[in-house]
Amino acid sequence: MSIITISFILLSLMAIGSGVMMIASKSPVNSILWLIVVFFAISGHYILLNAQFLAIVNLIVYAGAIMVLFLFVVMLMNLNAESEPPKNYRLQAIGIIAGGCLLLVLLSALMMVKQQQPVMLAGGNAGLIKTLGKVLFTDYVLPFEISSVLFLSAMVGAVVLGKKTKLIENEN
Repeated sequence: MSIITISFILLSLMAIGSGVMMIASKSPVNSILWLIVVFFAISGHYILLNAQFLAIVNLIVYAGAIMVLFLFVVMLMNLNAESEPPKNYRLQAIGIIAGGCLLLVLLSALMMVKQQQPVMLAGGNAGLIKTLGKVLFTDYVLPFEISSVLFLSAMVGAVVLGKKTKLIENEN
């Protein structure tokens, strides 16, 4: 086996294991930390596909900025066991049945896929930073700036939600 195949297998096992731990964690903070590990594994897959720009953006934007926002939201909401609503076991059973049906559909779709050419690894310059940066800041500069305004509005909304709960606590 080549080093690329071994790396792919290890990164895949890391992503799957971290995803399972993210779902199984009881604490929301631990779930967010496991999700960061999943993002690191996905960035490793991007590097294997010669998409360095996507790997760096995934680490900076998702593992960095978005996860920090998630942590702030968890801390602002003050999630703990005392404020958790009672569990409805019928809803859990329905969720398990729905998840099982989704798994069956995905497995049947995978069985129907014909054998295809493997992805070309470490070839071409489509995912390189120079090529993507040129396209991003020439052809797609307007959507790029709109997304930055969207992130800014999300941060302002988080601050407003945090201030509103402080005002309610001070009145009581």
